[in-house]
Amino acid sequence: MDFKKVAAPNSTITRNMADLDKETGNIYKSIAIMARRANQISVELKEELNVKLEEFASYNDNLEEVFENREQIEISRYYEKLPKPSLMAVQEFKEGKIYFRDEEKQETEI
Repeated sequence: MDFKKVAAPNSTITRNMADLDKETGNIYKSIAIMARRANQISVELKEELNVKLEEFASYNDNLEEVFENREQIEISRYYEKLPKPSLMAVQEFKEGKIYFRDEEKQETEI
């Protein structure tokens, strides 16, 4: 996922609850879907950050030598400035980019 192209705001916004339940018909289902997507985004971000910071890892047990790498600091700041995963998930849900299945509807159709 390319997090640079995310159009989510960096701060919280007051949202109309009626807008969030249009696709599912139930606000609680919508929130559960967004929460699961936020968890997925969070895991993706953490894995990507760990891979990028792994190259800066020092495996020496010498406590006297502490290196500050400018690139490492810039990478950390970039990820700190990204919108929170929950805000990204809400934006994706509103744009219709999240695919979900409603198992209750599928059971009644069978």
